[in-house]
Amino acid sequence: MRHGTQHADVVPVELEAALRGGPFHVALRAAIAARGLPLQRVQHHLSRHGVRVGVTSLSYWQQGARRPQRPESLRAVRALEEILRLPDESLIRLLATSDEQPGPDRPAGRSYRALVEASGVLEQLLAELEAPLDDGLLTIGHHDRVRIGSRRELLARESHHIVRAHRDGVDRYVAVHHGDPGCAPERIAVHALENCRTGRVRRHHDTGLMVTELLFDTRLHSGDTFLFRYAFEDGTAGTSWEHVRGFRVPGGQYALQVRFDETALPVRCHRFTQQSAAAPRSGRQELRLSGLHHSVHLVEPRVRSGIVGICWEWD
Repeated sequence: MRHGTQHADVVPVELEAALRGGPFHVALRAAIAARGLPLQRVQHHLSRHGVRVGVTSLSYWQQGARRPQRPESLRAVRALEEILRLPDESLIRLLATSDEQPGPDRPAGRSYRALVEASGVLEQLLAELEAPLDDGLLTIGHHDRVRIGSRRELLARESHHIVRAHRDGVDRYVAVHHGDPGCAPERIAVHALENCRTGRVRRHHDTGLMVTELLFDTRLHSGDTFLFRYAFEDGTAGTSWEHVRGFRVPGGQYALQVRFDETALPVRCHRFTQQSAAAPRSGRQELRLSGLHHSVHLVEPRVRSGIVGICWEWD
C-alpha cells in the first residue's frame, strides 16, 4: 500500500516546496532529512523492495552529482516514494521535468564530496609552493581553449591571461589543472607558451590535481599589465563530460571554448553556472556546435565569484 496520501499531513513545509518546485536532488535530500533516515537505512529499505542501489549512488542522487534514469534506478525512485512516505509520482515527476543533468546515471562532474576533498588538497599544494591567496594580480581577460579528442577524452587546455598587478614585485602566477576522474597527473605535461617559464610543479594522483608556477621574465609594478599563455597536455583520462572554471573573486572577461574532434561530436552542449560546488546549477543554455571547427563557446563579460562551465552529452 502506498502511503503518500495517508501521510500528506505530516510533510514539512520545506519538503512540500521542494516536491512542488524541485529540482529532484533537492527534493530527495529534503525527504530523506524529513524522515531522519541515514542512507544505510534507506538502502536497507530498498533491498526489502527488491531494488539494489549502493549508498554511494544514493549520496550522488541527493547531491545532484548523478541523476537516476536507468530502469533499475527508476524502480528505486518509485520505491523511495513509498519508503519516504511521499505522494505517488512526486519524485518521478521531478525527474521527468528536470533538465539539470544531461545524461542517464552518469556523473554531472565530480561529486560535492570529491570537490571538497580536492579543495583541501589544493590548499596543501599551494602551501608547498608558498603561494598566497592574494597573488597580487587582477584578471582583465582570460581565455581557455579546451580540446576533446577522438576517444572523447580531454586532450589539452590552453589558457591566455591578461592581468594587472595591484602591488609591486609580482613575478609569477600559479596555474591549476584539475583532470577528469581517472586521469594520471604524473603524465600530464605543462607548457609555458608565451612570456613565462615553468617553475615548481606539484601533483596529487587521487584527486587529479596539478599546480605549477609560471615565472614571469620581469617583476611587475603596481598598475602594470602583463600577458602570458600556457597549456596543460592531458589525454590521460576516459570520457570527458564537461569543463568548468571556478573563480574565487570577481574579475574581468572570461571566455571558454571547447573544440571536439570531428570523429567524436557530442549530441548536445549546454553552458551553466553555479554559485558554489554545493549549489544547484543554473543559467542553463543550449549551445550550438559550429559547423567548421566543431566547437562551442561562452563569454562572461565580467565574472562573478563561483563556477561557470560547459557540459555536453554523447550518444
